Amino acid sequence: MKGSTVVTGVLGLIVGVVVGILAFPGSDSTVSTGDEGSEFSEEKVVAPVRWKMASSFSGNLVQLGTQGHFVEERVRTLSGGTMELKFFEPGALVPALEIFDAVSTGSVDAGWTGSGYWAGKIPALQFFTAVPFGPGAGEGLAWMYYGGGLEMMQEIYARHNIYSQPCSLISPEGSGWFTQEINSVEDLKGLKMRFFGLGAKVMEKLGVSTQLLAAGDIFPALELGTIDATEFSNPAIDLDLGFYQVAKHYYFPGWHQPISMIELMINLENWNSLTSTQKEIINAVCKESLLVGYAHGEAIQFAALQELEAKGVTFHRWSPEIMEALENAWKEVVEDEAAKNEEFARVWASLKEFRQGYKIWGDLGYLD
Repeated sequence: MKGSTVVTGVLGLIVGVVVGILAFPGSDSTVSTGDEGSEFSEEKVVAPVRWKMASSFSGNLVQLGTQGHFVEERVRTLSGGTMELKFFEPGALVPALEIFDAVSTGSVDAGWTGSGYWAGKIPALQFFTAVPFGPGAGEGLAWMYYGGGLEMMQEIYARHNIYSQPCSLISPEGSGWFTQEINSVEDLKGLKMRFFGLGAKVMEKLGVSTQLLAAGDIFPALELGTIDATEFSNPAIDLDLGFYQVAKHYYFPGWHQPISMIELMINLENWNSLTSTQKEIINAVCKESLLVGYAHGEAIQFAALQELEAKGVTFHRWSPEIMEALENAWKEVVEDEAAKNEEFARVWASLKEFRQGYKIWGDLGYLD
């Protein structure tokens, strides 16, 4: 009877351990399972991750917000429910453009945002969202993952107690919504325009007064006349934001953002607390999101353009003269910024060198 009781007790203990391992695989926490030194003395269990993720984009905004929810769901699914990056709307935890400081200090666990928003703090980070007259999707991802871009991005962020990586890829943008037709560089002078990143400095070279506004603040500013024009994203996203109701002239191509990368930033101490398996889940989800986000964006643009045209929007392509003026202004801007900031210059030199090499392949391997 006594022996039966012992066997039952041991079997119960083993079952309990197995259940714990299945519920929380790969952990750093420990649970005692017997005498020290015995075969069953210790097993690992993982404490669940329950993090808050502040977003710069509304959760119902196509691609920019919905892709954040995609990442939230995929992390939950692949971790078997033991990891959660809970999406929070802009302003629910911190204002949309204040996520950097919140993640850096640890007051927020993670952020769904774009590195170009931190231009005023760290100018070099702008390269990891979008580059005027820059690379397309293939070339941009090649530089990030095989040309040193990602390493530089993470090195810069680590100095501010942040781990970050690209986590979605946005199709080429439109380059602006205007209430009046723009026929010359002179027509741009004196306009007040919402503009993002390095492209804003280019527009300023051409006499435009620019300001950075979060997505939800743009339409009211257009409607009230606080700004005369705006750029934000690609046709499907801009349609979602309703700019066509106020401005009817939509310009292309998006010289300032041929692609745009959205980032997932995580407080560095939080990141370092994860197991290797947990880290790989997040890394894998972000790479999946890059593919899904880009493919989805490319699939929905033509329908958005058709709908915008039906709503009375006129599409324009910039004249060769205006495009030349924009590109010349960009060359001045990037050299000016590189001369002022060593870190900016280092990232620019890396991208520039990679693009010079890539051109050998790009010119031969792709149709014009």
